[in-house]
Amino acid sequence: MLPREEIATAKIPGGDTLTLVSHGRDFIIMLGRDELMGTRMQFSEEQLAQLTLEQLEAPAPRVLIGGYGMGFTYRAALEKLPEGGSVTVAEVVPEILDWAKGPLAALSGDCLEDPRGEIVLADVAALIDDAGDGTTPKYDAILLDVDNGPDGIVRDGNERLYTRTGIARMRDALNPGGIIAIWSAAPDHKFTGRLKDARLNVEVRSVRARPNNKGPHHTIWFARKR
Repeated sequence: MLPREEIATAKIPGGDTLTLVSHGRDFIIMLGRDELMGTRMQFSEEQLAQLTLEQLEAPAPRVLIGGYGMGFTYRAALEKLPEGGSVTVAEVVPEILDWAKGPLAALSGDCLEDPRGEIVLADVAALIDDAGDGTTPKYDAILLDVDNGPDGIVRDGNERLYTRTGIARMRDALNPGGIIAIWSAAPDHKFTGRLKDARLNVEVRSVRARPNNKGPHHTIWFARKR
């Protein structure tokens, strides 16, 4: 069995430590002993962006992504982005971007230089609040992949995103017809109920982690503003 080799670590603000490891030709980002993401199972994170962009009605959508990670969702969004659209990624761990330019450079490709995209060191909740209170333009889609689901395990501050107040703030930050899309490692029926209670049209999809219909099932919520 191939050993895992530690490449780098990074402290999450207000949270635990992330570890970037290699395993043969693959890379994995760990939180403690838990795998947050890896290059062997990226399909569902790509689907988070692809399925959302396919449903958007805005001709030049303004997209916000919470969390860069390994860039799977960001690159997929850029690939599907219509002409005139833009993508902003909010990332709170500066070292994540160092990894993207360093040991993960072959994976990142040229996405970090794409003029249609912007990666900012910020809490995605702060950008949502700004759009919701009218200080910046609203978004056509908000994509969240900052945790393993709506329980805020990666960073305590993320928990408020999934509360009734957090969902209402995301709804207020959207243009009419806009979509909130949230990735999760597992279903959560209570969270589905909170989305519906926020007067959003909700669809829940189960997506495989790998494109060959293998690997674990992951959950994506698509909640559209009426």
